[in-house]
Amino acid sequence: MIVPTPRMKKLTLLLALLAPIVLLAQNTVPQTDVVFYAQPNHADWLYKTGEKATVDVQILAYGMPAAGLEISYELGPDELDADEKGSVTTNSEGRARVVVGTMKKPGFRDCRMSVTFHDKVYRHHVKVGFSPDKIEPTVAMPKDFEAFWNETKAEAAKCPMTVERTYVPEYSNDKIDCWLVKLQCYRRGQYVYGYLTMPKNAQPKSCPVVFNPPGAGIKPMEPSKTNYFAENGIVCFNMEIHGIRPDLDAATYKEISAAFGTENNSYLVNGIDNRENYYMRKVYMACVRALDYLTSLPEWDGVNLIAQGGSQGGALAIVTASLDERVTLCVANHPALSDMEGYLHGRAGGYPHLNRRFNEQLTPEKVNTLRYYDVVNFARRLSIPCYLTWGYNDNTCPPTTSYAVYNVIPSEKEALLTPVNEHWVSTETRLLQMRWIKAHLR
Repeated sequence: MIVPTPRMKKLTLLLALLAPIVLLAQNTVPQTDVVFYAQPNHADWLYKTGEKATVDVQILAYGMPAAGLEISYELGPDELDADEKGSVTTNSEGRARVVVGTMKKPGFRDCRMSVTFHDKVYRHHVKVGFSPDKIEPTVAMPKDFEAFWNETKAEAAKCPMTVERTYVPEYSNDKIDCWLVKLQCYRRGQYVYGYLTMPKNAQPKSCPVVFNPPGAGIKPMEPSKTNYFAENGIVCFNMEIHGIRPDLDAATYKEISAAFGTENNSYLVNGIDNRENYYMRKVYMACVRALDYLTSLPEWDGVNLIAQGGSQGGALAIVTASLDERVTLCVANHPALSDMEGYLHGRAGGYPHLNRRFNEQLTPEKVNTLRYYDVVNFARRLSIPCYLTWGYNDNTCPPTTSYAVYNVIPSEKEALLTPVNEHWVSTETRLLQMRWIKAHLR
């Protein structure tokens, strides 16, 4: 169950109360004729199972209330097909109310709305939760889960750690030094890359270290987005997982990404029929190898090693923290790869949404493989303080799956809930996470 600190309670409530303003300011396209202004009748967007939810909506056209507009809506469980459809018409103030209904089991219900204005369709949605602190995962824990990963780690450890490190002046400045690092991992001849940033002239044994794995996809990297770590005395390693130089131009990366495959032929389903051959096995071991390197740095303080990331990176942060006892803190935003077999149980499954967007991928063989890689099963084994953040309007990493992860973490944990967020995190939230990390250093 989520037990936030008093400060977090105030912050979460503030975010909920300001949700309509945030919708206007951040959750719609800035240059648009039509804006949705929506608010559930519970300020925190949460209900107990059996309670009825409604959403009050105001439509603004050119910043003015749009009277007489028909709002078409569809209602359904998180990431599943609609089970109810209807429409309401805005009054003279551009307002209308949609009755969202309730749920008998813990979960989220999505109110998907659309209006047509000058022949153009505008859309918005709001997800509300019903007793989400009681959401239980659908994924089973294999009996030999720990044995499988211990054997995998032992095998991967036999691969020599070779390191190439090149100074990158374009990402360095008077406060920060940046290097491009190439690491051999898992098996001889396989590599991953990453950008290492640290405070200028960092002294031996002076810095905590943050391991920052990437979100999903095959794309260039921008290490300066996490400069705030080095500016605050923390070494940061932004890792690339595919063995492709992260300093290639965007056009080249686009060609490489297409060559890897897309949709039901992407790297996230590569080798998925066999737990030994699944693509992510090498990725998980690359994360452990990154820690081998980071703990060898003379600047590391010898104690504090933090795994932090968002989406796929949030998944990898939790996986790494679970696999390696050297990690002392874990911070994750809306973790992907979580409760992935949910769709087999009539519920939202985690990214990459197998069986919903990837053409009936969840065969028995694939389900068996995924149970060894599902973030829920790693979260069950966490023993360090954790800080998670997720939004309710997220369709990429649905809130149902984020709760499935959070609810099973047995160690000390905190959650920053930002209901209005889709699949994004604000700069302010990232800084809050850094402050949480600094407050929990040993």
